[in-house]
Amino acid sequence: MIRTMPEKFSSFKEFYPYYLQEHKNRTSRRLHVIGSVLVLVIIATAIASSNWALLWLVPLVGYGFAWVGHFFFEKNKPATFKHPLYSLMGDWVMLKDVLTGRLPW
Repeated sequence: MIRTMPEKFSSFKEFYPYYLQEHKNRTSRRLHVIGSVLVLVIIATAIASSNWALLWLVPLVGYGFAWVGHFFFEKNKPATFKHPLYSLMGDWVMLKDVLTGRLPW
């Protein structure tokens, strides 16, 4: 079954249930969480070491893990392509939901 993304969302609150629907696969969710945590590690390392060149890894790692999850496990297209801000917000809210036990790891 091919799922289609609505063209517009009026708020992040409206978008997030759709975002979660697109992240049902546990492996995909795990890849998103790993990517998000690694992004935080990279940023912290760059700040601690003043090695700002490390920051070029942030989009590569963040999107890399997430997109592997979408293309190989979810078999869908990332919402980033049409809703980049809401998608980025969804990544961090989903990380919080996993870390707080609201979503299964």
